[in-house]
Amino acid sequence: MPSLPVIGLRGKGNGDGKTPAPSLPVPMSAYVVNCGVYVDGERLDGRWTHSEAIEEVRRRKCGFVWIGLHEPDEEHFNGIAQTFGLHPLAVEDAVHAHQRPKLERYDDTLFMVLKTVRYVAHESPTTANEIVETGEVMIFVGKDFIITVRHGRHAGLSAVRQQLEHDTEALDMGPVGVLHAIADQVVDTYLAVTEHIEEDIDILESEVFTPRSPVDAEQIYLMKREVMELRRAVSPLAIPLRRLSEGYSPLVSEQARSYFRDVDDHLTTVSERVASYDELLTTLVDAALAKITLQQNTDMRRISAWVAIISVPTMIAGIYGMNFKHMPELEWRYGYAGAIAVILVACFFLHRSFRRNGWL
Repeated sequence: MPSLPVIGLRGKGNGDGKTPAPSLPVPMSAYVVNCGVYVDGERLDGRWTHSEAIEEVRRRKCGFVWIGLHEPDEEHFNGIAQTFGLHPLAVEDAVHAHQRPKLERYDDTLFMVLKTVRYVAHESPTTANEIVETGEVMIFVGKDFIITVRHGRHAGLSAVRQQLEHDTEALDMGPVGVLHAIADQVVDTYLAVTEHIEEDIDILESEVFTPRSPVDAEQIYLMKREVMELRRAVSPLAIPLRRLSEGYSPLVSEQARSYFRDVDDHLTTVSERVASYDELLTTLVDAALAKITLQQNTDMRRISAWVAIISVPTMIAGIYGMNFKHMPELEWRYGYAGAIAVILVACFFLHRSFRRNGWL
């Protein structure tokens, strides 16, 4: 088998700012996670380059190639794009990522973008800094090939590949069968993530409605932000799945359309859950703010009550601190004790009155 092609990484220079450092060769295998040839639902033995794989399939006039890549750069991906005749706009989207879920058709090739999500484990939603992590999978589907480009650490497809290699019926549908399996896996992950988020929201809800519990509205805002991030991954995917289930491309057979309709049904369930979570979090935000406002009002009443109590000795001390010559009780032997007694009695009755009214 011929050696794998390599690409060069541009150096930073030798320090004089003029002469670049020698390029470091990077093998194509650094980006290619897997490259397999599938015929009659079975994977052929051996290791293949992308060019050898497609040549083998077209020589046999049956089967397809599945190439998986992880965050390739543009220079590397151009070789594969030329071999499989991929559209430059789709190639650019696949390399640079940060795309919304979508489905586009370029001649006889489909290009689909899926957003992957991962639930970030944490001790409590009241202390978490991140709950949902997202990635992307770009998929090129042709008559005899499927190319997956992953972005993100958690968007692995090895489990899907292993499952399909034990399911000849799905592989018999060709590249579209692989596309369905990937979409199904992504949507099933959405369902699993929504279940975890529901548990977190239940914890936040109990915290908000528990009397005298500390409520941090910022954590509810964080949860709402994470739900919105999940919503941006879920909602735009509805149209691409609906197109696939309605025969958007001749690559999608009638049998495959029914499978995509099933995935679309699952996505609808996820969308409804996410929408309900968003509404519930909005309610929790309002409840938390109302609770904070009530707590602030209670604190202000308590502060006002103590200010009223303290104002009694302050007033008496202020009056007798004006130093006028003719003032009552200045020459009285028990004037000091009497003033203290008046202060204590007045403060006692004010304190009792505020306690009775619930201000203290």
